[in-house]
Amino acid sequence: MSPPRPGAWAVEVPAGYRVGGWEVTGGIATGSWGSVYDARWVGAGADGLPARAALKFLPTGTVTSRQLSHLAAMAGREVRFHRGGAHERLIRCYDTLVVDDPQAPALDGAAVIVMERARGSLADLMREHAGRPLPDAAALVTQVCEGIAYMHGNGWIHGDLKPANVLLMDDGSVRLADFGLTAEIEGTHGYLPPIGSSGYLPPEYWTESLGERGIAVRTTSDIWALGVLAYQAFTGDFPFPGAGQRAWALAAAQYVRTRAEVPVPDTVPEAWRSIIRDCLAPTHGERARHPAAELLARMRQQPAPRASRVPRRLVAAGAAALILATAGTATAVTVSRRDDRPDAAPSPSFAGDELLKRGVGIPEQYRPLIVAAGTMCDAEGLNPPLIAAMLKVESNFDPDLSDPAKDEYGIARWTPSVLAGYLPGTPPAVPPKPPFPPEMSIPPMGRLLCFQADKLKSVPGDPGLLLAAAYRSSATSVIQARGISPKWRRYTSEVARYRALYTP
Repeated sequence: MSPPRPGAWAVEVPAGYRVGGWEVTGGIATGSWGSVYDARWVGAGADGLPARAALKFLPTGTVTSRQLSHLAAMAGREVRFHRGGAHERLIRCYDTLVVDDPQAPALDGAAVIVMERARGSLADLMREHAGRPLPDAAALVTQVCEGIAYMHGNGWIHGDLKPANVLLMDDGSVRLADFGLTAEIEGTHGYLPPIGSSGYLPPEYWTESLGERGIAVRTTSDIWALGVLAYQAFTGDFPFPGAGQRAWALAAAQYVRTRAEVPVPDTVPEAWRSIIRDCLAPTHGERARHPAAELLARMRQQPAPRASRVPRRLVAAGAAALILATAGTATAVTVSRRDDRPDAAPSPSFAGDELLKRGVGIPEQYRPLIVAAGTMCDAEGLNPPLIAAMLKVESNFDPDLSDPAKDEYGIARWTPSVLAGYLPGTPPAVPPKPPFPPEMSIPPMGRLLCFQADKLKSVPGDPGLLLAAAYRSSATSVIQARGISPKWRRYTSEVARYRALYTP
């Protein structure tokens, strides 16, 4: 995984910066609340320290008071856990430091955790095997469960288990990482701030009340996340349909309401199918009957099978999945429909009804792509009905639209030079040439709108319609007009009309 572009880091640390005896050499990865950098030891007397390590910077000086309270608590939890937790399945912590540098206000006071350097993450591995099972799925999931069982046995809940927080070492072994949302168990539960990766949170999380100490979480939240992760490792797919964390959370909620059994493919060995189903039991009470230690014992009884290879599904939604997997999303997983035919009727388990109304003229074959684009990020105003409404107004869902006079083509009316910047991977040296099929045109809409949303946060007005106006013109134009200019009001009025029609 390539590092984020400059300016995208939660904490900007220049190469050559010194913290204690460590010198930063380059960036590794960043998240919403902290950034990880590669570093080498340049101090005197290593005292058993490695030549290279990963430095995790958690800021404290350049955020709002509310963010500061969250960050201070997260940094404190992570440092406290690292000082008290030592296990072969947990990333090793060598030291904890605090930056003392008044000349660098953005860094001054930041907590720094010095950790062993990993070669990658389970998310990276899943990207490499997009749409396919992992060859060592059983061994990898068992090692993850070893770490979770150790944490639960010692009174801790991880709270943010997902592929990006499972690190892979040079010898192929697994380490759990990112303990900023780790909670100490008090009786039957702990408390965490309302932060996390919604695609890996259990259904009951969304009905928990938010108190002064945060949201109550239990060990069974980690069990649910383990089930999601195991399903991904064994199948190359996500257990619930949709694209993006909000869509998965809605699908999981529908699953709980209907009490439908999670369909685990027959390519997964029966014993592992049983384990995954137990992890994904719909209620806390049912999952509580299968603690991590019991699940680990069952896993260790199973042979380590060679994961079966399955065909890659290069239908419309499969193409959208590949685009999403390389579009810089927080966690890279494959999204696919459970049918190979683009014109097939949707599976009864497909949760499109939760996100996009049926029977209102939206072509069925484009629904997965629209859901993928509309749930690509958590930007305010971005949702599948908005994407569908924009497509209706832009082209009346015409995949073959061609307007050379305006240099706009395809269902989303892309200008080739603009589309080039929102395709997955490095932008091509030469803009793509039309035609632009829907699977190429629709997902980049979500990527562009996610990018524009950050720029429009301070602009007054309906967030979704501001995004639509920015799509038609530019974010700069919307900012300069302090809203929707008269030129685009007819367009956004039409988008608003269809958005209302398409909203469930």
